[in-house]
Amino acid sequence: MKHGYRHTKVVFTIGPASSEEPVLEKLIEAGVDVCRLNMAHANHEWTRTIIRRVRDVADRMGRPIAMMMDIKGPEIRTGAVEEPIPLKKGDAFDFVLDLEQKEEGVGAVTVNYPGLFGDVEEGATILVDNGLMRFKVKALEEDRIRCEVLIGGVLTSRRHINLPGTTVNLPPLTEKDIRDMTLGEEEGVEFYALSFVRQASDVELLREHLKAQGSRARIISKIEDQTAVSNLEAIIESSDALMVARGDLGVECPYQTLPIIQRKTVQMCIRRGKPVIIATHMLESMIDSPVPTRAEVSDIANAVFEKADCIMLSGETTVGKYPVDCINVMTNIAREIEDNSDDDFAPQVKLHRPKDKMLRSAVYLARDLKKAGIVVFTRSGYLAQMLASMRPMGCPISAFTDDPVLYRQMRILWGIEPYLLEFSKDANETIRNAFTMLKAKDWVQEGDWQVVIINVLAGEEVIDSIQMRRVD
Repeated sequence: MKHGYRHTKVVFTIGPASSEEPVLEKLIEAGVDVCRLNMAHANHEWTRTIIRRVRDVADRMGRPIAMMMDIKGPEIRTGAVEEPIPLKKGDAFDFVLDLEQKEEGVGAVTVNYPGLFGDVEEGATILVDNGLMRFKVKALEEDRIRCEVLIGGVLTSRRHINLPGTTVNLPPLTEKDIRDMTLGEEEGVEFYALSFVRQASDVELLREHLKAQGSRARIISKIEDQTAVSNLEAIIESSDALMVARGDLGVECPYQTLPIIQRKTVQMCIRRGKPVIIATHMLESMIDSPVPTRAEVSDIANAVFEKADCIMLSGETTVGKYPVDCINVMTNIAREIEDNSDDDFAPQVKLHRPKDKMLRSAVYLARDLKKAGIVVFTRSGYLAQMLASMRPMGCPISAFTDDPVLYRQMRILWGIEPYLLEFSKDANETIRNAFTMLKAKDWVQEGDWQVVIINVLAGEEVIDSIQMRRVD
């Protein structure tokens, strides 16, 4: 087994600091698994160029990675202001649809969402600019929401609005999202991250769209507000993967509940065999600093201890000064924690099918053999996903498929190293070819034991099998 095997996967967000070929080469060499495109800040010409560039660089380096398009989703923002508006505690302030409704002597700003007037109630809290400014709704009038400033600041144009505890009736997909996904479908992105998912029906709406377009992309639901947390179980069931997006979530929910939400979400995803990503502010200080803070090290370590599938970087690799160093920091922390983690795998995973229990037996066998890996052959990805959910620490899983799309999609799975291989009708030949590929990549050595999961032909019947094979 290659030294320093890392189970936890790394997602990086591409931007000006990471989009040139020399930097991309270093990022891929450092071990990134998924490239995230933040469509809140990307135009179509740039996006198409970047997708093709990442594909070309990754193919040239022999390590294709997955592309994740993070679609913007609905959002509520303040309108443009001519001059910054200073606000102090106790001031009266209005949210309006048109500045002609502004009352003399009272500050006001427009909002881009007319439904806000029907969604909020008297006494509700409105947060602006990622919670830096806080307002309490004092009165609802026909043409204004009259508020009292609880925490002041300087209000500038197009600031983000959060409504903690308020159910918002925005549509899950916007016209911009549909246009962005059309581009994504043309370029064959592997994942769509759906922003501000509030209920399972939001996910189903996106899934229907993808089916209608013939897309095989998988859906990552972003958990970003209290409504999503209250509907978490249903959202997990309807999604292909989850992202704990701690930015907006930390504004929408009391900050002290964030660690509980994160841990609960990771545990629920593992039990249901769904990948989970921890995102936002993981190495925020390294946007400007070459080394992380000790708190950031502990934060990443905690996500690895919890056995999240992926840890993600945003501004650190889009505009930061040290994008490659950030990947190295994450890799070093993940390897160290994994080497010193509890060696138990996850017995709490729900095993519904006999095949699932066969996979658990394969994990027991590989662990008993000591330093043995698991080799699995799959065309749907199900076997690899279930093996990943069992979290067999110290037991590398090599997943072979003949499907190029699935090959890249498996990059998101904890502990899975995917390989693209043409399958033979002869199972023994397929296994021999797989071992040859593993040896060529220095992933195994002669004499290593591997537990092989493969379908074999018994007469005219195809059966699932577990085999002990020695690399020779």
